[in-house]
Amino acid sequence: MSGDTLSKGLIEIKPNVKYKQVLKRLATNDILKNAGCDFDPTSTVTLTERILEPEYFKVNLQLCKEDFRSDWEAESMGYSAHDELPKTFADYMISYVAAKVAAKMETNIWAGATANNGEFDGFEVLLASNADQPASQEVAGTTLDASNIVAELGKVVDEIPNALFKDDLCIFIPISAYRLYLRAQAALGFIDRFNNQDMGDVMFDGVKLVVCPGMSDNTMICTTKDNLYFGTGLVSDHNQVKVIDMEDIDGSDNVRFIMKMSAAVQYANGEDIVTYGITNSAN
Repeated sequence: MSGDTLSKGLIEIKPNVKYKQVLKRLATNDILKNAGCDFDPTSTVTLTERILEPEYFKVNLQLCKEDFRSDWEAESMGYSAHDELPKTFADYMISYVAAKVAAKMETNIWAGATANNGEFDGFEVLLASNADQPASQEVAGTTLDASNIVAELGKVVDEIPNALFKDDLCIFIPISAYRLYLRAQAALGFIDRFNNQDMGDVMFDGVKLVVCPGMSDNTMICTTKDNLYFGTGLVSDHNQVKVIDMEDIDGSDNVRFIMKMSAAVQYANGEDIVTYGITNSAN
Protein backbone atom coordinates (compact mmCIF):
# COMPACT_ATOMS: atom_id res chain seq x y z
CA MET A 1 0.00 0.00 0.00
CA SER A 2 1.38 3.38 -0.98
CA GLY A 3 1.04 6.59 1.02
CA ASP A 4 -0.75 8.47 -1.76
CA THR A 5 -2.74 10.83 0.46
CA LEU A 6 0.41 12.65 1.62
CA SER A 7 2.82 12.04 -1.26
CA LYS A 8 0.31 13.30 -3.84
CA GLY A 9 -0.95 16.19 -1.70
CA LEU A 10 -4.55 14.95 -1.69
CA ILE A 11 -5.27 16.86 1.55
CA GLU A 12 -3.74 19.94 3.19
CA ILE A 13 -0.53 19.34 5.17
CA LYS A 14 0.17 21.53 8.20
CA PRO A 15 3.82 21.12 9.31
CA ASN A 16 5.53 22.55 12.39
CA VAL A 17 2.72 21.60 14.78
CA LYS A 18 4.56 20.86 18.01
CA TYR A 19 1.56 20.53 20.34
CA LYS A 20 -1.75 21.79 18.93
CA GLN A 21 -2.98 23.78 15.96
CA VAL A 22 -6.28 25.67 16.20
CA LEU A 23 -8.37 25.63 13.02
CA LYS A 24 -10.49 28.81 13.19
CA ARG A 25 -13.97 28.70 11.68
CA LEU A 26 -15.87 31.90 10.86
CA ALA A 27 -19.62 31.97 10.22
CA THR A 28 -22.07 34.77 9.42
CA ASN A 29 -25.75 34.99 8.64
CA ASP A 30 -27.16 37.07 5.72
CA ILE A 31 -24.46 39.71 5.37
CA LEU A 32 -25.95 42.11 2.79
CA LYS A 33 -28.70 44.47 4.01
CA ASN A 34 -30.46 47.62 2.79
CA ALA A 35 -28.45 50.81 3.34
CA GLY A 36 -29.26 53.51 5.91
CA CYS A 37 -27.64 56.59 7.49
CA ASP A 38 -26.61 54.89 10.75
CA PHE A 39 -24.12 52.12 11.30
CA ASP A 40 -26.10 48.96 11.85
CA PRO A 41 -24.28 45.62 11.92
CA THR A 42 -25.48 43.67 8.90
CA SER A 43 -24.59 40.31 10.34
CA THR A 44 -23.46 38.46 13.41
CA VAL A 45 -19.99 36.93 13.29
CA THR A 46 -19.49 33.60 15.01
CA LEU A 47 -16.02 32.20 15.62
CA THR A 48 -15.58 28.55 16.50
CA GLU A 49 -12.59 26.27 16.30
CA ARG A 50 -11.44 22.71 15.80
CA ILE A 51 -8.23 21.36 17.27
CA LEU A 52 -5.53 19.53 15.31
CA GLU A 53 -3.42 17.73 17.93
CA PRO A 54 -0.73 15.35 16.61
CA GLU A 55 0.08 12.19 18.54
CA TYR A 56 3.64 10.86 18.79
CA PHE A 57 4.74 7.53 17.31
CA LYS A 58 7.95 5.54 16.97
CA VAL A 59 9.60 2.61 15.21
CA ASN A 60 12.19 0.57 17.16
CA LEU A 61 13.80 -2.39 15.39
CA GLN A 62 16.96 -4.31 16.27
CA LEU A 63 19.08 -6.75 14.24
CA CYS A 64 22.19 -8.69 15.21
CA LYS A 65 25.21 -8.62 12.86
CA GLU A 66 25.92 -12.22 13.81
CA ASP A 67 23.00 -13.25 11.59
CA PHE A 68 24.95 -12.05 8.51
CA ARG A 69 28.42 -13.45 9.18
CA SER A 70 27.79 -16.89 7.76
CA ASP A 71 25.81 -16.05 4.64
CA TRP A 72 26.54 -14.43 1.27
CA GLU A 73 26.60 -10.93 2.82
CA ALA A 74 29.66 -11.75 4.95
CA GLU A 75 32.30 -10.22 2.65
CA SER A 76 30.46 -6.91 2.44
CA MET A 77 30.72 -6.64 6.22
CA GLY A 78 34.53 -6.44 6.05
CA TYR A 79 37.10 -8.90 7.36
CA SER A 80 37.63 -7.31 10.77
CA ALA A 81 35.98 -8.74 13.84
CA HIS A 82 34.55 -5.24 14.28
CA ASP A 83 32.36 -5.60 11.23
CA GLU A 84 29.43 -3.54 10.02
CA LEU A 85 25.93 -4.36 8.84
CA PRO A 86 26.07 -4.95 5.04
CA LYS A 87 25.40 -1.63 3.35
CA THR A 88 23.05 -3.13 0.78
CA PHE A 89 20.95 -4.65 3.54
CA ALA A 90 21.04 -1.47 5.63
CA ASP A 91 19.81 0.53 2.63
CA TYR A 92 17.09 -2.04 2.06
CA MET A 93 15.97 -1.89 5.69
CA ILE A 94 15.82 1.91 5.60
CA SER A 95 13.57 1.90 2.53
CA TYR A 96 11.53 -1.03 3.90
CA VAL A 97 10.85 0.68 7.24
CA ALA A 98 10.00 4.02 5.60
CA ALA A 99 7.61 2.31 3.16
CA LYS A 100 5.89 0.39 5.97
CA VAL A 101 5.42 3.58 7.98
CA ALA A 102 4.02 5.39 4.92
CA ALA A 103 1.51 2.57 4.37
CA LYS A 104 0.44 2.65 8.03
CA MET A 105 0.05 6.43 7.94
CA GLU A 106 -2.12 6.11 4.83
CA THR A 107 -4.46 3.76 6.69
CA ASN A 108 -4.41 5.92 9.84
CA ILE A 109 -5.37 9.08 7.93
CA TRP A 110 -8.66 7.54 6.83
CA ALA A 111 -9.50 4.52 8.99
CA GLY A 112 -7.28 4.85 12.06
CA ALA A 113 -8.56 4.77 15.65
CA THR A 114 -6.52 6.23 18.51
CA ALA A 115 -7.66 3.38 20.76
CA ASN A 116 -5.38 1.08 18.71
CA ASN A 117 -1.63 1.07 19.34
CA GLY A 118 0.19 2.98 16.60
CA GLU A 119 -2.92 4.76 15.31
CA PHE A 120 -4.68 8.12 15.57
CA ASP A 121 -8.30 8.91 14.80
CA GLY A 122 -8.74 9.06 11.04
CA PHE A 123 -11.41 10.94 9.11
CA GLU A 124 -13.84 8.01 9.21
CA VAL A 125 -13.78 8.03 13.03
CA LEU A 126 -13.87 11.83 13.31
CA LEU A 127 -16.80 12.15 10.90
CA ALA A 128 -18.76 9.53 12.83
CA SER A 129 -19.37 12.25 15.44
CA ASN A 130 -19.63 15.32 13.18
CA ALA A 131 -22.29 17.47 14.84
CA ASP A 132 -22.11 20.09 12.07
CA GLN A 133 -23.07 17.74 9.26
CA PRO A 134 -26.68 18.00 8.06
CA ALA A 135 -28.42 14.64 8.29
CA SER A 136 -29.22 14.75 4.56
CA GLN A 137 -25.48 14.76 3.78
CA GLU A 138 -24.99 11.44 5.57
CA VAL A 139 -25.68 8.89 2.84
CA ALA A 140 -26.34 5.35 4.04
CA GLY A 141 -23.95 2.87 2.50
CA THR A 142 -24.24 -0.63 1.14
CA THR A 143 -21.84 -3.28 -0.15
CA LEU A 144 -20.55 -1.83 -3.39
CA ASP A 145 -20.27 -3.85 -6.57
CA ALA A 146 -20.01 -3.18 -10.30
CA SER A 147 -23.78 -3.19 -10.68
CA ASN A 148 -24.49 -0.45 -8.09
CA ILE A 149 -21.35 1.71 -7.95
CA VAL A 150 -22.66 4.29 -10.45
CA ALA A 151 -25.99 4.64 -8.62
CA GLU A 152 -24.28 4.91 -5.22
CA LEU A 153 -21.88 7.59 -6.47
CA GLY A 154 -24.95 9.40 -7.78
CA LYS A 155 -26.46 9.40 -4.28
CA VAL A 156 -23.38 11.20 -2.97
CA VAL A 157 -23.43 13.81 -5.75
CA ASP A 158 -27.15 14.43 -5.21
CA GLU A 159 -26.48 15.58 -1.62
CA ILE A 160 -23.64 18.00 -2.40
CA PRO A 161 -24.71 21.58 -1.52
CA ASN A 162 -24.65 23.90 -4.53
CA ALA A 163 -22.21 26.25 -2.76
CA LEU A 164 -19.71 23.40 -2.47
CA PHE A 165 -19.32 22.87 -6.23
CA LYS A 166 -15.79 24.24 -6.74
CA ASP A 167 -12.73 23.28 -8.75
CA ASP A 168 -11.16 21.42 -5.82
CA LEU A 169 -14.29 19.46 -4.89
CA CYS A 170 -13.48 15.74 -4.69
CA ILE A 171 -15.09 12.44 -3.84
CA PHE A 172 -12.47 10.47 -1.93
CA ILE A 173 -12.93 6.74 -2.57
CA PRO A 174 -11.06 3.53 -1.69
CA ILE A 175 -9.23 1.47 -4.30
CA SER A 176 -11.99 -1.14 -4.24
CA ALA A 177 -14.62 1.44 -5.30
CA TYR A 178 -12.36 2.74 -8.07
CA ARG A 179 -11.89 -0.76 -9.48
CA LEU A 180 -15.63 -1.35 -9.40
CA TYR A 181 -16.24 1.95 -11.19
CA LEU A 182 -13.81 1.00 -13.95
CA ARG A 183 -15.51 -2.38 -14.33
CA ALA A 184 -18.91 -0.70 -14.57
CA GLN A 185 -17.59 1.68 -17.23
CA ALA A 186 -16.09 -1.23 -19.16
CA ALA A 187 -19.45 -2.99 -19.15
CA LEU A 188 -20.94 0.16 -20.68
CA GLY A 189 -18.21 0.31 -23.33
CA PHE A 190 -16.52 3.44 -21.92
CA ILE A 191 -13.28 1.95 -20.60
CA ASP A 192 -11.12 3.49 -23.38
CA ARG A 193 -11.78 6.84 -21.74
CA PHE A 194 -9.66 5.85 -18.74
CA ASN A 195 -6.75 4.03 -20.37
CA ASN A 196 -4.44 7.05 -20.35
CA GLN A 197 -5.63 8.67 -17.12
CA ASP A 198 -4.17 8.63 -13.64
CA MET A 199 -6.39 7.61 -10.73
CA GLY A 200 -6.81 11.27 -9.73
CA ASP A 201 -8.07 12.37 -13.15
CA VAL A 202 -11.35 10.46 -13.33
CA MET A 203 -14.55 12.52 -13.06
CA PHE A 204 -18.09 11.57 -12.08
CA ASP A 205 -20.91 14.04 -12.80
CA GLY A 206 -18.38 16.88 -12.84
CA VAL A 207 -16.72 15.88 -9.55
CA LYS A 208 -13.18 14.47 -9.40
CA LEU A 209 -12.79 10.96 -7.99
CA VAL A 210 -9.70 10.76 -5.79
CA VAL A 211 -8.42 7.30 -4.89
CA CYS A 212 -7.09 6.92 -1.32
CA PRO A 213 -5.56 3.47 -0.59
CA GLY A 214 -6.13 3.84 3.17
CA MET A 215 -9.92 4.25 3.03
CA SER A 216 -12.19 1.43 4.17
CA ASP A 217 -14.22 -0.48 1.61
CA ASN A 218 -17.78 0.75 1.00
CA THR A 219 -17.04 4.29 2.22
CA MET A 220 -16.78 7.67 0.44
CA ILE A 221 -16.11 11.22 1.60
CA CYS A 222 -16.96 14.23 -0.53
CA THR A 223 -15.51 17.65 0.29
CA THR A 224 -12.88 20.11 -0.88
CA LYS A 225 -9.19 19.37 -0.48
CA ASP A 226 -8.66 22.45 1.72
CA ASN A 227 -11.20 21.18 4.26
CA LEU A 228 -9.09 18.18 5.31
CA TYR A 229 -5.85 18.60 7.25
CA PHE A 230 -2.88 16.45 8.20
CA GLY A 231 -0.77 17.85 11.03
CA THR A 232 2.78 16.89 11.99
CA GLY A 233 5.95 18.33 13.49
CA LEU A 234 8.35 17.93 10.57
CA VAL A 235 7.28 16.24 7.34
CA SER A 236 10.85 14.94 6.97
CA ASP A 237 10.41 12.88 10.17
CA HIS A 238 8.18 10.53 8.18
CA ASN A 239 11.08 9.69 5.83
CA GLN A 240 14.04 9.70 8.23
CA VAL A 241 15.29 6.35 9.52
CA LYS A 242 18.24 6.45 11.92
CA VAL A 243 20.65 3.49 11.93
CA ILE A 244 22.62 3.09 15.16
CA ASP A 245 25.44 0.56 15.46
CA MET A 246 25.47 -0.36 19.15
CA GLU A 247 29.04 -1.75 19.22
CA ASP A 248 30.60 1.57 20.24
CA ILE A 249 27.84 2.18 22.78
CA ASP A 250 27.40 -1.09 24.67
CA GLY A 251 29.83 -3.45 22.94
CA SER A 252 27.07 -5.57 21.42
CA ASP A 253 26.68 -6.69 17.79
CA ASN A 254 23.23 -5.16 17.55
CA VAL A 255 22.13 -2.55 15.03
CA ARG A 256 19.03 -0.47 15.74
CA PHE A 257 16.66 1.21 13.31
CA ILE A 258 14.72 4.14 14.76
CA MET A 259 12.00 6.48 13.54
CA LYS A 260 10.07 9.14 15.45
CA MET A 261 7.22 11.27 14.16
CA SER A 262 3.95 12.94 15.10
CA ALA A 263 0.69 12.86 13.16
CA ALA A 264 -3.04 13.63 13.30
CA VAL A 265 -5.85 14.66 10.98
CA GLN A 266 -8.79 17.03 11.34
CA TYR A 267 -11.51 18.58 9.20
CA ALA A 268 -12.43 22.27 9.37
CA ASN A 269 -16.05 22.67 8.24
CA GLY A 270 -18.27 19.72 9.02
CA GLU A 271 -21.23 21.12 7.10
CA ASP A 272 -19.15 21.03 3.90
CA ILE A 273 -18.83 17.26 3.92
CA VAL A 274 -20.98 14.53 2.40
CA THR A 275 -20.24 11.03 3.69
CA TYR A 276 -21.18 7.60 2.41
CA GLY A 277 -21.20 4.48 4.54
CA ILE A 278 -20.15 6.33 7.73
CA THR A 279 -22.75 6.32 10.50
CA ASN A 280 -22.82 9.70 12.23
CA SER A 281 -23.94 9.34 15.85
CA ALA A 282 -24.23 13.14 16.21
CA ASN A 283 -26.98 13.53 13.57
